[in-house]
Amino acid sequence: MKDINVNRKDRKINEQVIWILGIGLIWRTIIASFLPPGYDEAYYYLYSKYLDWSYFDHPLLVAFTTGIGVWLTSIVNQFTIRIGCLILHTVSLYLLYLTAKKLFNPQAGYFTLLIASLIPIFNIAFGVLTLPDVPLMFFWTLTLYFASEEFFRQREYQPSYRLILICVAVGGACLGKYHGFTLGFSLIGFCLSAPHHRQVFKSVWLWWGLLSFVVILFPLWYWNWQHDWISLGFQLSGRFEGGERHINLLNFLVYFLATVGYLFPSFGFPLWWIAIKATLMEILQRPHYPSQLILWFSLPLMVGFTLLGAVTQILPTWALAGFWSMTILLGYYTSVWTREFPRRVKNWLIISGGMINTLLLIGLLHFTTGLLQNPNQYPFPIGFISPENDPSNELLDVVQLGREFQSSPQFQQVINNSDFVFTNVYYLGGYLAMALAQNEATKDMPVTCFSNDARGFSFWLPLQQFLGKNALYITTETFGSDEEANQEFANYFADFNRITEITVKRAGAVTETVYVYEGKNFQTIPN
Repeated sequence: MKDINVNRKDRKINEQVIWILGIGLIWRTIIASFLPPGYDEAYYYLYSKYLDWSYFDHPLLVAFTTGIGVWLTSIVNQFTIRIGCLILHTVSLYLLYLTAKKLFNPQAGYFTLLIASLIPIFNIAFGVLTLPDVPLMFFWTLTLYFASEEFFRQREYQPSYRLILICVAVGGACLGKYHGFTLGFSLIGFCLSAPHHRQVFKSVWLWWGLLSFVVILFPLWYWNWQHDWISLGFQLSGRFEGGERHINLLNFLVYFLATVGYLFPSFGFPLWWIAIKATLMEILQRPHYPSQLILWFSLPLMVGFTLLGAVTQILPTWALAGFWSMTILLGYYTSVWTREFPRRVKNWLIISGGMINTLLLIGLLHFTTGLLQNPNQYPFPIGFISPENDPSNELLDVVQLGREFQSSPQFQQVINNSDFVFTNVYYLGGYLAMALAQNEATKDMPVTCFSNDARGFSFWLPLQQFLGKNALYITTETFGSDEEANQEFANYFADFNRITEITVKRAGAVTETVYVYEGKNFQTIPN
C-alpha cells in the first residue's frame, strides 16, 4: 500500500511538472512575441549573420541560439531570434528538476522547478531574451545533472565514463559564456572537499574528459589564437581596466539589493539565507555532500561578484548562474517547510507568483502599447511617464522601423544607390540590420559601425572593401542629435548630406527619431 501511495504521489508530481513547464513556455512565448528586442539581442542577431569560430565579446553558441529561429522561418523579428532561447530554457528547467530530484527527492525537484519558473530574472534573462546566458545555463545545468549522476549513484564511489560527459558539458558552458570556466574550479573544489571523491584525480576517465574538454574548446582558442587572444584579454582586463579602485560599501549594498530585486525579494532574501545557513552547517556539522555540490556551484559566483560590486561596476546577471544552482537547495528546504507549514508555503508561492506575473504583464503592456506613457492615445489614460524620460524607449520596434523605411520615398531612393550602411553605436547596428531585413531587397545589406567601440564589427566587415562605395549613415536622436558630430563623418566621403528623418511611434507619440545621411564615394577609413 505504501508503494502504491508513493507511485501515485510521483505520478502527480510528474503531471505538475508538465503543467509548470507548459504554462511557463506559453507565458514566455507571449512575452517573446511582443517585447521589442533588446540592443544586445539585436547585436547577437549579427552574430548569426556573420558566423565564425568565436567572437570578440562572447563565444559562439549565442549565434546559434539566436539564429536557429531565423534560419528555420526565414523571418527576422523579436520572436524568431528568441525561438532557440524558449526551447533551451525549457530543457534547462527540466534538467534542474531532475537534478534536485536525484540529489534530494521528487518533492524537492518539484519546488525547485516551481521557484525557478517564478523568479522573474530567470524567466526573462534565461527564458525570453536571446543572450549568451541561455546556452551557458543549459550546459551549466547539464553539468550539474551529470555530476549528480556521477557522484551520487552508489554508496562506494567509483569514477566512471560520466566524467567525460561532465567535461564535455563544462566545455559547452565555456562556449556559451566565459563564466563556464568557473565550473571547472567548482568541480575541483568539490572533489577535494570530499575525501572519497578525491580518487577522481587518479582516474583515466578524467584524463579522457580533459582531452574532450580541450577539443570542445577548439572554436574558442582557435579564434583567439588567430586574433592575438583579444577576446580573452577583453574579458580578463578590458572590462575591469581603469584608474585606482577603492572599496565602496555603498556600491556593495546597492549591488546586493539590486540582485535581490531582480530575483524578487521574496525569493532573493531566502536564497541568500539558505546559502549562509547551508554553508555554516557544512562547516559546523557533519558534511552533507549533495549540499556541498550545490554550494560549490553557487557560492563562487554569488559571493565573488557581490564582493566585486564594492570595487567596480558589476551587472546583476553575472552572478545569476550561482543563484540558479542555489535554487535547488531552496527547493529542498521548501519541501521540508511544507510538511510543517503547508499553508504558509502555499501563500508564499501564490502571492509571490501573483505579484511577479502581474508586474511582468504591466511591464509587457507598457513596453508594447505605452500603457504608462503620457501622452497616449487610449480613452482611459493612466500614463505618467513622458516619452523622453522613458528608458523603455531604448528598445526599438524593428518591425515598425522596417515598415517606415519601406514607406519613405526618400529612404528608398538612397538605399537603392547604397552599398553599405553604417552607424555610430555598435548595438544600433543590430537594430538597423533587423529593420532592413523586413524588406527582401535590403535584408542582405552590409551594416557596420564607425566608432571607437566597434566590437565585432571590427572583424566582420573590413572597411577596405567599401572604398569608393556609397553608404547610408543612420543614427537616432538619442545617439546622434549633435549635428556637428554627425558631420565629422563627412571627412570620410567625397559628398555627405542629410536625407530624411524617420519617426518611431508608440501609443500615438513619437518615441524615437531616426536620422538618415547619404555618403558618396567612401575615401578614408576611420582610425
